Amino acid sequence: MNNQTQQSTIIDDEDDDFWDLVACATSYIALYYVMYIHKEPCMTSFLTGERWMNELLSGNERRCFNMLRMNPDVFQQLCNDLETEYGLCSSHRMSVIEKVGLYVYTLSKGASNRDVQERFQRSGETVSRVFKEVLDAMDGLVRDILRQRDPEFKEIPSKIAHNDRYMPYFKDCIGAIDGTHISVVVPEEDQLRYRGRKGIPTTNVLAACDFDLLFTYFLPGWEGSAHDSRIFLDAVGNPSLKFPYPPRGKYYLADKGYPERVGYLTPYPKVKYHENEFRGAPPRGSKEIFNRAHSSSRNCIERAFGVLKARWKILGKMPQYSLQDQNRIICGAFALHNYIRRNTIRDEAFRIIDEHPDFIPPDVLQDVANHCSQPATESSGTKEMSIVRDNITSSLMASRRNRRH
Repeated sequence: MNNQTQQSTIIDDEDDDFWDLVACATSYIALYYVMYIHKEPCMTSFLTGERWMNELLSGNERRCFNMLRMNPDVFQQLCNDLETEYGLCSSHRMSVIEKVGLYVYTLSKGASNRDVQERFQRSGETVSRVFKEVLDAMDGLVRDILRQRDPEFKEIPSKIAHNDRYMPYFKDCIGAIDGTHISVVVPEEDQLRYRGRKGIPTTNVLAACDFDLLFTYFLPGWEGSAHDSRIFLDAVGNPSLKFPYPPRGKYYLADKGYPERVGYLTPYPKVKYHENEFRGAPPRGSKEIFNRAHSSSRNCIERAFGVLKARWKILGKMPQYSLQDQNRIICGAFALHNYIRRNTIRDEAFRIIDEHPDFIPPDVLQDVANHCSQPATESSGTKEMSIVRDNITSSLMASRRNRRH
């Protein structure tokens, strides 16, 4: 092959490489254009998040309650408080109402990011960012509303004072304490520690509530395998956790899963306790009479847990957030529970509980049965609280004899 032919071949190869490079570059430019410049719209529904929220708030109250688990007037008050008191701001493209609606809808339904995208016609990035904004604002509400209304516990709770079943026997009682398990999503290496009695990863939350079903304290973050008594002893033994200790002469009601200590009244051990154990078989003897009265008055916290979990489905199917944010979401659910209780007198969920004082949701009853399977060991303070328990029992028996005569 002569030199001229060789040069022609080289030129042809170079031309082929050039046009291959042009074709490759053109395809990449076209792909970039389609993906990032001329994307096919995804969220095209006419019923945007803003329009949907306006429909909910201006339509039938039942529809708003079904979607957001609160009445329209309470929701609008919540939006106003988060904006004026806790720094939540509207943006150029989203109002405070839509932001809070997105957050509350997520808690109400346990909705995933994709579900919220479709419902509010927003991108996944926008959903995540807005949810975090409201979560940050809720931190302030959590601090302000999850506390006792009477810090010094000077007043007898009205639910005790105006009920012959409990007055004067439990006049020194200031509330009840208990633990509840809430599902969480954890890395595979942590699942064994967090797997509780339900067989799924959970966090064991200690809480205290008053007789109006308002939570006055809660401690999230413990793994589901931790026993309630261990969490309780950490809460009352660590001043930084700010547990509201009962004043001298006052006490919380606690079940037999907790240790006997001064200020915490437990039932008689190895004696029937829960209401369902007395069905068809009235209490016999002084200890059973006390235990039934103790259980009936302490069920305020079981009923509070029941309303909480029935209202906020996210507590049963937590989406994949960081563990820190999952705990903050749990805190927000507790805070919204108190907020609704304090700001409405006609909430459907609380109405059912108020009209049936002894009603406890079945799933909570099952939790209670499992919770009490391992009684705690006795500790210092047993003798003093045993005297309190015996005195209440004597008063109950005396009252029972007087009614017979």
